[in-house]
Amino acid sequence: MPGTLLAIWSKRAHRGPMDPLPQGLLLSGQGLEGSVGRSSRRQVTLLDADHWARVVERLGDSVDPIARRANLLLRGIVLTNTRGQLLRIGPTLLRIGGETTPCERMDEASPGLQELLRPDWGGGAFAQVIEGGHIAVGDPVEWVDDG
Repeated sequence: MPGTLLAIWSKRAHRGPMDPLPQGLLLSGQGLEGSVGRSSRRQVTLLDADHWARVVERLGDSVDPIARRANLLLRGIVLTNTRGQLLRIGPTLLRIGGETTPCERMDEASPGLQELLRPDWGGGAFAQVIEGGHIAVGDPVEWVDDG
């Protein structure tokens, strides 16, 4: 059963605010068009909405997932230990590069959040864009067999 793309966020400046977008363009080999902080290895960042909800419930705080500063918020897709796997979001194809380690900015959002995000890839994942294209909130998200 496919998951869903719940949110798209673009970062306009280093340490700057995250801007919510109803749609975006993932550029092959680059990442989310208009978002700063991309590299050839970490082109786009992803966050599991269900994992996030469990962490903030455990924290005892209501922290909006935009505080994680990821580009894409997914529901119904578990990101833990998925390095190397292929993920289709709408017409695009991503390869998971690894875990996004939570930084000190998480404790700025809520004290203790950084530590609670450390286990089980709670900070999400980063990926490279293999096949670019237009994505929109509500798009289906599913794992692709690499075989």
